[in-house]
Amino acid sequence: MSHELKSAQVPLDNSTDLPLWTGDFYNEGTGSSDIFDTLKEECGVFGVFGHSEAASLSYYGLHALQHRGEESCGICVADGKEFNYHRGMGLVKEVFDKDIMATLVGDVSIGHVRYATSGDSRLANAQPLVFKYRDGNLAIATNGNIVNAPQIRRELEEGGSIFQTTSDTEVVAHLIARSSKDVVEAAKDALQRIVGGFAFLIMTNDKLLVASDPHGLRPITMGRLGNSYIFASETCALEVIGAELIRDIQPGELLILDEDGLKEDRFTEPQRKALCAMEYIYFARPDSDLNGSNLHASRKRMGSRMALEAFVDADMVTGVPDSSISAAIGYAEQTGIPYELGLIKNKYTGRTFIQPSQELREQGVKMKLSAVRRVVEGQRVVMIDDSIVRGTTSRRIVNLLREAGATEVHVRITSPPFKNPCFYGIDTPNREDFIAHNKTIDEICQEINADSLAFLSPEGLIGAIGGDNANDHNGGLCLACFNNEYPTTLDFGGEEKGGCGC
Repeated sequence: MSHELKSAQVPLDNSTDLPLWTGDFYNEGTGSSDIFDTLKEECGVFGVFGHSEAASLSYYGLHALQHRGEESCGICVADGKEFNYHRGMGLVKEVFDKDIMATLVGDVSIGHVRYATSGDSRLANAQPLVFKYRDGNLAIATNGNIVNAPQIRRELEEGGSIFQTTSDTEVVAHLIARSSKDVVEAAKDALQRIVGGFAFLIMTNDKLLVASDPHGLRPITMGRLGNSYIFASETCALEVIGAELIRDIQPGELLILDEDGLKEDRFTEPQRKALCAMEYIYFARPDSDLNGSNLHASRKRMGSRMALEAFVDADMVTGVPDSSISAAIGYAEQTGIPYELGLIKNKYTGRTFIQPSQELREQGVKMKLSAVRRVVEGQRVVMIDDSIVRGTTSRRIVNLLREAGATEVHVRITSPPFKNPCFYGIDTPNREDFIAHNKTIDEICQEINADSLAFLSPEGLIGAIGGDNANDHNGGLCLACFNNEYPTTLDFGGEEKGGCGC
């Protein structure tokens, strides 16, 4: 498939179908109107049990998980009697300083980095959420989304509960606080009531509870540092503090840590394993491991399989930084076509108060990416990317390469076409806004101004990831965003809500 679109004929992207952002920053979490058409990170959690420097370990762990959420962060520490905590808007290095860290004394801690969807980026929703209840202090941090939170929230409000946040996490806190049982049994009852994808860290004055949803949709791992236990959304956060990986927390599992040590329990029987496929494709850092599979190696295999499924003769291969670099290397190695740094990411875009004109907004991708003219000029380029959501950013990047002199741009996507929203913790558009929901692959190719376009098959994705669950249904993955096969019931009670509800 080839489209005769010459570089000189490529118009500037002057579409007006995307509204201008309305937040204080041009690139803050703004849901469907974000200038960069990419899936938004989930959240990240980090926990420590039994270490005198629990807060400092959490700081470094959260810093390693910063890619999972840049809107807000927080750390809560228990010293056996009281909680000490601090939360703030912004990056970990911005929210915490030496003086604040000195106040976070204790040997048990939980921490959180958060990505917020539009309207929810405020301090009240920053985690860990901290509460006073009849048995003392309670703090909760989670990554994920509770599908039936609206119904439970209405029920609790009718029973007199007063909510302070719009976070799903507060629903679980109220369920625990209203129970007459001890905190472990109350947590089990609460976790049995909720439906969705989640990884919870629940802390009291003398206990730390760790839980994973029945399908294991959201990742969480356990490590050891000396005699201390460490918990993190990704193994890269264990590595940064020198902790040894023990294992992944299993679906439906509940770990209880207290003065008696670690007790392995569960709040429900495990359902079919369905870890979010986008963790492998896009979200997790390449130096992390999930279910026995390294992310960099998995992404290289995705690129290699992509080359076998959709080879195209070209002069160079380049990847869209950062998540597609590994796949681009795999594609290049499989085909023998040289890999080049045709696109460079500006790591220091940060957040800016400047809201430029519509014309400059349409060129806004250049604040994030630059094409290397001396590398791509006169070349037939294979551009590897991890996904296409609405197609706007893909079109801008293709045009960026063409403006830098690329004679052909062939796009290869190392995931199947995105067609369905996520209800388990990823901020995705409505179904109708996915370009693959409304257009054929040929039509998408024309829309993004590429010479050819191909997506990785579901079978290719499952085979490339491999890992400990390779023989399970769908390779132990949730592929709902591709095949509409959701692992849980989706009873929203008339209030369908995707994205991250934490």
